[in-house]
Amino acid sequence: MNGTPHAHHRPPTGPARRSLLAAGAAAAAVGLTAGRAVGASAAAEDLQPYASYWFPDSLPSGSPGPGVVWRSLTAWTPGADADLPYNTATVPLARRFAPVSPNATARAGQARVQALAAFAPTSRNPSQGAPTADYYALTHWAYIDELVFWGGSSGEGLILAPNAPVVDAAHRNGVPVLGTVFLPPAAYGGQLRWTRDLVRRGADGGFPVADKLIAVARAYGFDGWFVNAETGGGDAALAADMRGFLRHLRERSGGLRVTWYDSMTDTGAVSWQNRLNERNADFFRASDSMFVNFGWSRSGLAASGGLAEDMGRDRYELWAGIDTEARGWDTPVDWDAIVPADGPHVVSYGFYRPEWTWTGLPSDQRTPAAFHARDDRFWTGSSLDPSAPDGGSGGWRAPALSVADRSTVAALPFACAFNTGHGLRWYERGEVLSETPWNHLGLQDRLPGRRWVVRTRGVRPRVGFDFADAWRGGSSLLVDGALTAPATVELHSVRLPLSEATVVELTHRADAGSAAVRVELAVALAEPGSPGEPYRFAFVPAGTLAAGDGWTTVTLRPGRRLRGPLGDPRAVTVHALGVRLTAPDGGTVRWRLGALAVRDTRPAAPARPGACEVAASGKNADGSAALRLVWGRSRGSLRHYELCQVLPGGGRRFLGGTCGTAFYVPALRRTRGEAVTRIEVRAVDELFVPSAPSVATYTW
Repeated sequence: MNGTPHAHHRPPTGPARRSLLAAGAAAAAVGLTAGRAVGASAAAEDLQPYASYWFPDSLPSGSPGPGVVWRSLTAWTPGADADLPYNTATVPLARRFAPVSPNATARAGQARVQALAAFAPTSRNPSQGAPTADYYALTHWAYIDELVFWGGSSGEGLILAPNAPVVDAAHRNGVPVLGTVFLPPAAYGGQLRWTRDLVRRGADGGFPVADKLIAVARAYGFDGWFVNAETGGGDAALAADMRGFLRHLRERSGGLRVTWYDSMTDTGAVSWQNRLNERNADFFRASDSMFVNFGWSRSGLAASGGLAEDMGRDRYELWAGIDTEARGWDTPVDWDAIVPADGPHVVSYGFYRPEWTWTGLPSDQRTPAAFHARDDRFWTGSSLDPSAPDGGSGGWRAPALSVADRSTVAALPFACAFNTGHGLRWYERGEVLSETPWNHLGLQDRLPGRRWVVRTRGVRPRVGFDFADAWRGGSSLLVDGALTAPATVELHSVRLPLSEATVVELTHRADAGSAAVRVELAVALAEPGSPGEPYRFAFVPAGTLAAGDGWTTVTLRPGRRLRGPLGDPRAVTVHALGVRLTAPDGGTVRWRLGALAVRDTRPAAPARPGACEVAASGKNADGSAALRLVWGRSRGSLRHYELCQVLPGGGRRFLGGTCGTAFYVPALRRTRGEAVTRIEVRAVDELFVPSAPSVATYTW
């Protein structure tokens, strides 16, 4: 299932059948190159931690390819896993709520979205980001119900654990993440012994590999497994063992999720049914959900949904496979078979390889801005406005048209610097702290889920993430265009308490060449009456900016300003936040929002992290140093940790950040012949307030 474009498995006889696993198998053999860690020497390669992958037990014959390490899951233990501190996700799975939809066609409580995405190769996938902005920085979490970290191949490993940045970003937005168990067809190197290894019973009648899968998910901090058994040649006994394995994995795990792929049947043969029926119902019964193979039909999905309900299950636990790996939004889909426009949804979406929005760009055009423009179109539609989605008239029915978005912004404090988790530089308070491109999804903010709802009677300005400048992180929000009338840009759907003590801070500026722009904070105190109706905003003046004024932070107290409309401010809830922009003198504006923060008290700095030390180091060929750093967890709640190199003279250079307590620095560079380099790690809270540093030193 982790393959090159359109590398679908086709049986040697009979009609062509598309299969998830086979679609990915060829790509795993070839290997992706984007996002691959850069190691200049053996030292860097030896120290670089990677996302983990295993075979169930027995290993292939021969020798692994370059950069590949063959491991048996049965031999894995947490205590012997040297990379575990670098692969452990720490952000808890957030609770979500569904605001009233911005359009009349999206339906809460019906079809959901599962996304099977490959962020990097199976092998050599850096545990904690890499020094490149060329990365699948997924941000449309608001429409996703479950993410599968796709990968695995017969030449590398069949069991793939998600890396920590992806899990931390997903959890921050309330999305569970599943690892992959991939048993490929023989045509892609699959061997039936690996299926038998997976479901082999122990002396107690249990399933030892299932217990290992549970232990891995618990140790690494992710939420379950996607099981894809496509190796042919099995029998009814093997099918019975597979069903027992799934039940064991689900029932003994204490809450881990299990998704089954429509592949093996009750006879043990691999025969894609393209629907839920009596041949695969017992596998669905033993799992939380099932991915229906791509060859489904309208009648087959209708029957599948009905059978699921007859079994006492939710029809939306069936994911109808939609293969977007090769053609993205040009993929032909019978949308009315899944999400009919004039009736209840039939089943849920199962997007296979939506990272086409990234991989489909030519390598010389794969900039962060170009990627996000494509990704917004994939999830929102060509209108780029979820309040007025295009209705699928061009063939693509984007999720925003049918699926209700969700949010996790339901407690104070809350802040967003519009950081997408990758960038061309790293900024702090508007200053460049590193010129090195980077990616790390664990540093991604909770971003606006509806991109982009703009209410205006005039010309609609362009709205999007911009990477040319930022207040903090790698990006900011840019509104660019001629404002012929006031324009309200909706930002976050929230459930935040509002009182006289509530403070909202906007950090913003008008770029060079912009007309003067009057800014107001938009605050909605209730949900719209029905889907498709706009929020009724109240507006709080936030000043008029002129080009060249630089970054400005304005502090607003909307509870005091709106005291009359609120009545008793102690019992009022904010439901949405946005901004209204006006060009008093006309003209084109380029207004940049660097940060939005909401709080009710002035926060104290978080506690200093525990002692930081260099756990291992080595020299690269270019004279830089590769380091493994570890430190003690800071007390209290925090967003993440950030590491900086202290420069001679007192300046700082950003090295990276992580939500965990271990980090790999691939290339620490000596400055002006210094004998010792000082490295500081700080805890950063939800409002981006840093702690005092813990310090490690490296002697050259």
